[in-house]
Amino acid sequence: MRLAIPLNYAANFKEAADQVVAFENAGADIVWVAEAYGFDAPSQMGYLAARTERIQIGAGILPIYSRTPALLAQTAAGIDALSDGRMILGLGASGPQVIEGWHGVAYDHPLERTREIIDICRRVWRREVLTNDGLYMLPLPLERGTGLGKPLKLLTRPVRAEIPIWVASLGPKNVEMTAEVADGWLPILFVPELAGRVWGDALAKGAANRAAGLGRLQICAGGLLAVGDDVEGLRDLARPSVALYVGGMGARGKNFYNSLVQRYGFEAEAARIQDLYLAGHKQEAAAAVPAELLEKTSLIGPESYVKERIEAFKESGVTVLNVMPFDADPAGLVARVKEWIS
Repeated sequence: MRLAIPLNYAANFKEAADQVVAFENAGADIVWVAEAYGFDAPSQMGYLAARTERIQIGAGILPIYSRTPALLAQTAAGIDALSDGRMILGLGASGPQVIEGWHGVAYDHPLERTREIIDICRRVWRREVLTNDGLYMLPLPLERGTGLGKPLKLLTRPVRAEIPIWVASLGPKNVEMTAEVADGWLPILFVPELAGRVWGDALAKGAANRAAGLGRLQICAGGLLAVGDDVEGLRDLARPSVALYVGGMGARGKNFYNSLVQRYGFEAEAARIQDLYLAGHKQEAAAAVPAELLEKTSLIGPESYVKERIEAFKESGVTVLNVMPFDADPAGLVARVKEWIS
């Protein structure tokens, strides 16, 4: 297994970058840079490219709606050049709250858009003359523009013609598409013991149509990390974020994260969290998150227990362990875990 760290984008970025350097020295393989409606991810990724030497720099994730496919490809190629081939392009649909509320773009056709964007990006990096007939019309036809557009290819030469593309997906059809065409998968709220039951069929269907040249689908999952005999209480730190996703990321019946938790078997709990959250009772919603869910989506406890959790993630197919370390010496903890998984 490789080891990844999600960057704390809510913190002071330069201080967070100092921590990434320490994590790189401790053996971390990937850092993920998120983008919601704060600072953009690519500018931070460029800064990390200048500050680091070995660690891969992943977008975790760039929303598919806020940039054109060509710009996504250009951005990935630019960061890949700055980092000497260490870029990972993470893509995802985000959610309608951000896409329609912040970007003012209709949240439509997420599955088709993702597939089309992946294909366009790969053709851009191969410096093919770019045309497309689908959701994205390239060049733009006369009836939708001036008629002066012409097919173009990337002006500069990328460091790599095959930049890895990872997709954040949860629904069966989207996971199937991910397993078919992406290099990696970025699930959230991943319970290794239940992953096969929830996603097994979708992953198998996608893998059956996967091109041999893509190799094995990489899977990145994990959670909060703390090691010790008195750290179990740290699991509660995840309550507000889990409640936000399960309760606040969408209306009733249209929340991907809520549906996932229901598929795990927490139907009543998921409904209660959403009812409380949408009613404005966020603290009560956080308190309603099942302790079992917090335990199964984290790596917190004595060393022997954390090693058992790592093995559970590995057995479920996870190839990259994604951890948020809580320790007086977080880099030292990362170094310990790196040794355990190597």
